[in-house]
Amino acid sequence: MQPTRFEIPEQMREVADKSVKQARSAFEQFLDATQKAVAQAEGSTKFMGEGAADLSRQSLAYLEENIAASFDLAQRLVQARTMEEMAALQQEFLRRQMAAAAEQGKTLGAMAAKAAAPAKPKK
Repeated sequence: MQPTRFEIPEQMREVADKSVKQARSAFEQFLDATQKAVAQAEGSTKFMGEGAADLSRQSLAYLEENIAASFDLAQRLVQARTMEEMAALQQEFLRRQMAAAAEQGKTLGAMAAKAAAPAKPKK
């Protein structure tokens, strides 16, 4: 017995597509405001070492990448025509995000270790 393919109606995909676009736009505005606030805080505080500032900027960049990947997945999901296609998209997304998380963790760990290391005095 073959599984029945469930077709997602075009109207439902259109509504979901519009919702994803609105959410992406709202998040981009939020991210822009966050980046401006972080830049202002970095400029106005002297206590934050360069390594910590780099770590903060890289963390924000990774956050932006990961959220963008999630929005891309959402966009693809709303364009999917079958449940099987949706499942395949989700599996691929999870595979890529797990690989990205491992790489991001290594990079941030190295940056954190460098930022925590005491500065060497200049001769």
